[in-house]
Amino acid sequence: MAAELSTSINIKEPRWDQSTFVGRAKHFFTVTDPRNILLTNEQLAHAHKIITEYRQGIVSPGLTEDELWRAKYVFDSAFHPDTGEKMILIGRMSAQVPMNMTITGCMMTFYKSTPAVLFWQWINQSFNAIVNYTNRSGDAPITVSQLGTAYVSATTGAVATALGLNALTKHVSPLIGRFVPFAAVAAANCINIPLMRQRELQHGIPITDENDNRLGESTKAAQQAISQVVVSRILMASPGMGTNIFVSPAHLDLSFSFSLVFATPLCCALFPQRSSMSVGRLEPELQEKIRANHPGVERVYFNKGL
Repeated sequence: MAAELSTSINIKEPRWDQSTFVGRAKHFFTVTDPRNILLTNEQLAHAHKIITEYRQGIVSPGLTEDELWRAKYVFDSAFHPDTGEKMILIGRMSAQVPMNMTITGCMMTFYKSTPAVLFWQWINQSFNAIVNYTNRSGDAPITVSQLGTAYVSATTGAVATALGLNALTKHVSPLIGRFVPFAAVAAANCINIPLMRQRELQHGIPITDENDNRLGESTKAAQQAISQVVVSRILMASPGMGTNIFVSPAHLDLSFSFSLVFATPLCCALFPQRSSMSVGRLEPELQEKIRANHPGVERVYFNKGL
């Protein structure tokens, strides 16, 4: 008879060492696996039950370590790490490849009229806004008014920027013109992500010590988190956009899709999801509070989002 699985496995952390790029890459290849979006509600509920009970010290009969880790990654792919809520399906990182492939294909097909370009740019930036909201950091509730304001400002600013830069292709050489779409994507990310996560920049995100004891909320941590996500998203688009320079339009969507399968997890892995910073880089008043109440803490940790 097999021995019962130990309850000492640390499933709060990923299975692989997150201090190395390879470990983070293995983690994100699992989290962003497009097959995760095919999981049924029953499968998600089953994984949720396994993980919730395990955290309470209850082991499902016959559960193996591999099954536990599989349940953890199913859980992580669908439930927000801070709020615990089930994430919007198209906003999950596992939906990045099929959604971006579909939207990119439509943008490449319907590009001859200004209304069509405007519509698909709006669809693209609306999708980005959903992803940015779904993968935000922190657990503070957001009102419908705040969410609506963030969405309108993010999509309007990003669409206007992308259209403006794309218009440059008519006035520059064809070679330079091929770089413009990537510049438009990069600029749109620099606008969309901070605006959709503006509440974090205004009020801060939760910071903890190494044992997950909450120490407060920091806007400085939010700035670092969002900056890292912007860099990751820009680089995530670069392999696909780079093929625009060397690959014929007929094969561009296929090349973009292939590169996205690898670019999504590898660029997510550039920075640890559980990011950190020294106490000395926090807001002065928060530094004083931590040093007064937790004198041994020199470094704080936070979820940077994706």
